[in-house]
Amino acid sequence: MKLHFNINIKFDEKGLVPAVVQEYTSSRVLMLAYMNKEALEKTISTGIAHYFSRSRNKLWMKGETSGNTQSVKAVYYDCDEDTILLSVHQTGVACHTGEMSCFYRRLDGKTSDFRLQTSDILSDLFQTIKERKTASPEKSYVASLYSKGKGKILAKIKEESSELIEAAGDGVRKEIIHETADLWFHTMVLLGEMDIELDDVLNELKRRQGVSGIEEKEGRKNRG
Repeated sequence: MKLHFNINIKFDEKGLVPAVVQEYTSSRVLMLAYMNKEALEKTISTGIAHYFSRSRNKLWMKGETSGNTQSVKAVYYDCDEDTILLSVHQTGVACHTGEMSCFYRRLDGKTSDFRLQTSDILSDLFQTIKERKTASPEKSYVASLYSKGKGKILAKIKEESSELIEAAGDGVRKEIIHETADLWFHTMVLLGEMDIELDDVLNELKRRQGVSGIEEKEGRKNRG
């Protein structure tokens, strides 16, 4: 990412601009922080979220001590040019309390209905799977699959598909859940092997929302 210096971001009298941080796949608001010009430039040049601490009066990288970093997918600014929006992939949780989002309390006192969303779980799992590509095959199951190549991964997907079909035929709920998880897991291993991002699949599912299955199939025929 490159900083377009012709954009006149309106920093306040202290040289700061508020930055709203949003999870890329789920669109959940994670936190609010502040940036100075250096933090914004550092964020854009490294692709990792950096902020300015008003209490410590210094630049800091999100996750520099906790490991809960934010990989920046896109940077937006609002119509008044005085607020930044970061779209990020959150590793771990965003809040220092251990909550996924800093916005987990309601003003009316009711229990927060925030939960770790499916896209968050899958995104974290996929990130771990990709990191295992460079691990030792003797110590990592995923690394051992990658070391054996695409053929082995496809064989595992075929095996897990058959086991899911069998479990569904037996009608045992626990086994269906277990085999579905296995199939999803090995499918994500294949995506990693093919250098396809999980976000590409999630975006395709989003695109299909509101489109009937019949229309989707006809559209694929026409594109083919």
